[in-house]
Amino acid sequence: MNLDRNPDPQRKKIGGWILAGTVSLGALMCVVAIAIFLTSCSPDLPSAASSRMFNKVSIEYIGEYKIPNYLQVKETLVGGLSGLTYDRQRDRFYAISDDRGDQSPARFYTLKLDLDTTDPKQVKFNKVDVTDVTVLKNADGQRYPQKETDTEAIAITAESSVYIPSEGDRTRNILPFINEFDLKTGKVKQSLPIPTRYLPDTEGKRGFQNNLAFEGMTLSPTGTLPASGEPLRLFAATESALIQDKEVTKVGENGKIPGAKNRWLHYLLSDRPEIISEHLYQLDPPPLGALEHGLSEIQAIDTSGHFLTLERSFGLTGFRVKIFQTSMAGATDTSKIASFKGNTTIQPIKKELAFDLKKLAIYIDNLEGMALGRRLPDGSQTLLLVSDNNFSSRQITQFLLFKFKQS
Repeated sequence: MNLDRNPDPQRKKIGGWILAGTVSLGALMCVVAIAIFLTSCSPDLPSAASSRMFNKVSIEYIGEYKIPNYLQVKETLVGGLSGLTYDRQRDRFYAISDDRGDQSPARFYTLKLDLDTTDPKQVKFNKVDVTDVTVLKNADGQRYPQKETDTEAIAITAESSVYIPSEGDRTRNILPFINEFDLKTGKVKQSLPIPTRYLPDTEGKRGFQNNLAFEGMTLSPTGTLPASGEPLRLFAATESALIQDKEVTKVGENGKIPGAKNRWLHYLLSDRPEIISEHLYQLDPPPLGALEHGLSEIQAIDTSGHFLTLERSFGLTGFRVKIFQTSMAGATDTSKIASFKGNTTIQPIKKELAFDLKKLAIYIDNLEGMALGRRLPDGSQTLLLVSDNNFSSRQITQFLLFKFKQS
C-alpha cells in the first residue's frame, strides 16, 4: 500500500495531507482527542496457553542502511520498495517496487547486502547494493501499461521464478492478480485463481477496498532449495478487510476500536494450483492517533503454520510498526463464509507480539517489506525490513536488519 504524499488521485491522501501541512491545527487536535478517547495503549500479556502454541522467537536489532533518493539503476528510479524475498542459492534479495508505471515500468530489483560477520557477537550492516533490475512482462511479452499494476509483495521459488501479487484498482476496473514470473526474463508464467468474493461488484458491496488488496505474501517452504516430499504452499493476505467484511467503526468493551478482519488465502502450488483454505487474520486495534492501519507483510518461519506478520500504521506521530508471530493452529476455514460481519464463532489466526519497533528509538519510515535472509555464524537468521518511500523527497528507502532466532 502506498501512503503516498504525491498528488495522484488514485491513491490515499491522508498521509500526504498531514505531511504537506494542509490539515489545520484544530483538525489535528480534534483527531487526537477522538483517538485518545477511543483507543488504549496497554499491551496484552501472553498467556501460558499461547506460549505453548507459538515457537520461542527472539528478534535483535543489528543496524540500518538508507539508499539515497533518486538512485537510478539501468534507467529506472529505485523506490517504492514494498516487498522482499531471499535467494539462498545466490545470496541475494529481490525487492518489488509498487510503482504503477509512473516513474518506470513494473519491476523488481536485485539487492546484495554487505555484512561484516568477523565478530559473531557484533555483526555490522555496512550497506545495500542495488545490482540489477528486472522489468515485468505480461503474457504477450510486453511491459505492463501504466496504471495496470500495483505490485506489493514478492516470493521466490526453487524453479527460478517469483510470485508477485498486484492490488488492482477499483476506480479503473483493474482486477487484482497473483502471478508467477520468470526470475530472469520477468515474463509471466501463470496466474493463480482468485475467489469471486475478492473481486469488485458493480454495487460496491463486495470485493477489495481500493489500495487495500493483496499486500503480504509468502511461500512455505521458503527459499530456493526444495524440501523433499514437502508440497509448496503460497499464502497471500489482504492489507485490510474486504468490503463485505468491513465493520462499522465502534469502541469495543475493552475501550479499543477493533482491528480490521483481513482474509488470508492458502494455495497449494502444482501444475494446477488450487486454494485449499482461507482464514481470518484480525489486525490489532489501531494505535493512538492512527489514520491508516494495515497488514503490510507476512513471512513463513517453518512448515508447521507459523509466520511473522508486519503491521504498519501511520498517524499524527508518524509511523508505528509491530512484528507478530502467528499460528494457524485451530483457525477456522472461512472459504464458505460470505461475510464476517456479526459472526462471533470464527476462530482467527492466533498471534502474539514478537517485536515493537518503537523500542528502537530511531526514526521509522513506511516499512512494508520483510524477509528472512542468510544464516549468521551463531546460527541465527538475518531478518530484513524495507520501507516504501513513495518516491517522495520527504521519505527515505530504509533498510533495517535484525537477528532472528526460533526454537
